Amino acid sequence: MPPQTQAEEAAIAASGITAFDNQTEQGGGKEEDDETASVFSMKSLLWHGGSAWDAWFSCASNQVAQVLLTLPYSFSQLGMLSGVLLQLFYGFLGSWTAYLISVLYIEYRTRKEKENVSFKNHVIQWYEVLDGLLGPYWKAAGLAFNCTFLLFGSVIQLIACASNIYYINDRLDKRTWTYIFGACCATTVFIPSFHNYRIWSFLGLGMTTYTAWYLTIAAAVHGQAEGVVHSGPTRLVLYFTGATNILYTFGGHAVTVEIMHAMWKPQKFKYIYLLATLYVFTLTLPSAAAMYWAFGDQLLTHSNAFSLLPKSGWRDAAVILMLIHQFITFGFACTPLYFVWEKVIGMHDTRSICLRALARLPVVIPIWFLAIIFPFFGPINSAVGALLVSFTVYIIPALAHMLTYRTPSARQNAAEKPPLFLPSWTAMYVVNAFVVGWVLVVGFGLGGWASITNFVRQIDTFGLFAKCYQCPKPQPAPALAPQQQRH
Repeated sequence: MPPQTQAEEAAIAASGITAFDNQTEQGGGKEEDDETASVFSMKSLLWHGGSAWDAWFSCASNQVAQVLLTLPYSFSQLGMLSGVLLQLFYGFLGSWTAYLISVLYIEYRTRKEKENVSFKNHVIQWYEVLDGLLGPYWKAAGLAFNCTFLLFGSVIQLIACASNIYYINDRLDKRTWTYIFGACCATTVFIPSFHNYRIWSFLGLGMTTYTAWYLTIAAAVHGQAEGVVHSGPTRLVLYFTGATNILYTFGGHAVTVEIMHAMWKPQKFKYIYLLATLYVFTLTLPSAAAMYWAFGDQLLTHSNAFSLLPKSGWRDAAVILMLIHQFITFGFACTPLYFVWEKVIGMHDTRSICLRALARLPVVIPIWFLAIIFPFFGPINSAVGALLVSFTVYIIPALAHMLTYRTPSARQNAAEKPPLFLPSWTAMYVVNAFVVGWVLVVGFGLGGWASITNFVRQIDTFGLFAKCYQCPKPQPAPALAPQQQRH
């Protein structure tokens, strides 16, 4: 069988999985030149992605979706210095726990393949890694936190779509736009796996790059608004709400295992998330800082950065590109949920794309409904960050790594040894314990209190099923001048 055909057949399987030892499930070796040769096929170029570059684009694109538009809002809550420092801190903290997840995935898969377990037509997911390494209670915790996080991550994308399109066309209210985009995003049921996001990940990162630099340049050209005030931070509830939104920004780990599993050589993933985060810093730091410099405290009541910039062709282009990207990110967040649902109903190994798409549709309905109930763009990011991301992305991976390698024999037989920059198991335990303690107290504890307080305030102000959250109030018609009395 030609190498190109062999690579494509492995990629087109329902899960798109190759064996962990770089052998395809059909047998035969896969060398680097096979991977290179497959690129020259148009089908592979656009559809079948499994390289390290594909994983990098997926990680970077998945991190900077709609949250790019809420970071200026977070800066207004935190102040400039805290906003910059917390982005750097949580960016590196998130990269560390992504590394831990990749190590645990490799450990799990290595153990299973020693037992001759085949993963043909099966996508390994995070809860399965926890189950295999630590048992059913960890599986339940991973499944609950991951699925809930992904569910609300998808909800946030729908809310963001409606919020953004409103700045181009306000003839329809945001709730109506949510109905429309819910139907559009439901088409992601036809994308089989993360193998098939190659072109979408590439385009998505280009779209957010344009939007980030549009925000930066537009804010600089606009200059500081008249009477601009930079008073943040002023209140603890706002400070920790902003901090948890940044914690959420660098918490795209809910799809890390699925992205790794779509790679031809998952061992290459270890530092990909860090490299993706470094690029993301070039988008988030300049755009958030420039917008806060230009508009200051006005951002406290404008959680979507587009709302303060004047209407122009450049802004409309950014809105449209973000809409497309949010469709892509909706697919990123929903695809692991699709996999879980397929496994529950016994459809995961079905080869027919149409049958799988039909089976996936029930996943979209509750997402659509929740986006209509809680249309709070900005505050919902912080709530999700504090209550779900804190455990899914930071606490559970750090604890799982500590417990997996708690015995001398586990450390001695580890598939992945400690990294060169931290070669001691003791040092790794210290770092992991710090991550657990910090995120539990600051992220979940203080962040949870602040974000829930802010979220409840939004419900009290706007109500559930808000028709048009943070829309400008219509101006009353000018009163007619009283006619002069005739004498």
